[in-house]
Amino acid sequence: MTKQCRTFTPEFKREAACLMLDQGYSPIEAARSLGLVESALRRWVSQLQQERNGVTPTSKALTPEH
Repeated sequence: MTKQCRTFTPEFKREAACLMLDQGYSPIEAARSLGLVESALRRWVSQLQQERNGVTPTSKALTPEH
């Protein structure tokens, strides 16, 4: 039995990260409410924070302006 890897759109990742950054959810609350592992959500939050500070991401951008 193989485990399938879930994929998420940049829009979904951005909205998930915004739960923590803009709406004050804790990492555990946000991850549980979206059915995610906390480590993935923390990566997205970190990437979104960097993009908001003007850093160009090495992976697919979460914000349209990058």
